[in-house]
Amino acid sequence: MKKTLGLAALAAVLACSTAYAQQVNVKIGVLSDMSSLYADIGGPGSVAAAKLAVADFQKTNPNVKVELISGDHQNKPDVGSQVANQWFDVDKVDVIVDVPNSGVALAVSEIARAKNKLFIVSGAAASTLTGAKCNPNTVHWTYDTWMLANGTGKAMVKTGGDTWFFLTADYAFGHALEADTTGVVEKNGGKVVGKVRVPLNTNDFSSFLLQAQSSKAKVIGLANAGGDTINSIKQSAEFGIVKGGQKLAGLLVFSSDVNALGLPTAQGLSLTETWYWDMNDANRAWTKRWNAERNAAGKYPTMIHAGVYSGILHYLKARAALGAGEFDGKAVTDKMKSMPTDDVLFGKGTIRPDGRKIHPAYLFEVKAPSESKHPGDFYTLKATIPADEAFRPLKEGGCPMVSG
Repeated sequence: MKKTLGLAALAAVLACSTAYAQQVNVKIGVLSDMSSLYADIGGPGSVAAAKLAVADFQKTNPNVKVELISGDHQNKPDVGSQVANQWFDVDKVDVIVDVPNSGVALAVSEIARAKNKLFIVSGAAASTLTGAKCNPNTVHWTYDTWMLANGTGKAMVKTGGDTWFFLTADYAFGHALEADTTGVVEKNGGKVVGKVRVPLNTNDFSSFLLQAQSSKAKVIGLANAGGDTINSIKQSAEFGIVKGGQKLAGLLVFSSDVNALGLPTAQGLSLTETWYWDMNDANRAWTKRWNAERNAAGKYPTMIHAGVYSGILHYLKARAALGAGEFDGKAVTDKMKSMPTDDVLFGKGTIRPDGRKIHPAYLFEVKAPSESKHPGDFYTLKATIPADEAFRPLKEGGCPMVSG
């Protein structure tokens, strides 16, 4: 009898030891713009989305212990780099997510590669992250400049907007968006008649809009985002640009921008997104939870917030599948690529060898006030771009990790 009890006790001890050994410890850093022109498209909303992802994952995976921290990169690559180095070297962060600024994102991507950590990009857009600047430690989740150009740019040219003038944010994101859209415009028979580079976080767009107006281009392409998009659209209305016959192409417009502009100003804008809060019941239910987490009434989550949630959820699945052990960023990235993605917001998808997450995109048009049925009812769906068409073909990006 004593021998039996002894064996049972030993088995219990071994079971506890195994369970303890299998506990996976994870530390995630949400690096975003918390206080400036991109705070509404990322910022506190991205932190809320991250918390929801962790909570949902731990419902079925209590053995994965997750610590979440956040920081503000202030839209400065040097600040973002300093935070990333601190997090990776001192605070033992495993993965950085979000980063809505392509200049900062490119810097963080290289730091993650050098230190064999992981970077999941939801906020930044530059398609070079999975092109010439791709690396084994970066996954680009939600959208990119090629997708935006292929969606909005192509649609505008096909409906008669064959001459373009660009108002371009003067840093990596704006340059990439202008270049990708130029390629789409010219490929479809259009012509770029002019461009102007605009400093980031500009309050006065007068001189830039006057140049665009005098160009007589049929389409003025806004290669900017967040507060810059809002200001340029508001001021274009003051100049009567749309009333004068020119069209605005918001090459990166978020639901938060439309909410800030109001439908009377934003109506008629064409835009491309990969996720919209009011598109189905699942998105609406998640938005309700997101608002409760944020404790901020009258806000609507963007595709960036949805991407933060989706990316973290898939990352945690990969970490759990690998089990406990020393963190290896490349190994986790490889595992993420080998597993199909599947979550309530984006459905099923894949991650390509270049790190590009693949899912459908949607071409929307902003509704007129008379068409909107409830607060936040912003968009009419004009076209669905299938996942295999929404993003740049794998072999066209110039990623060194892709052979052939």
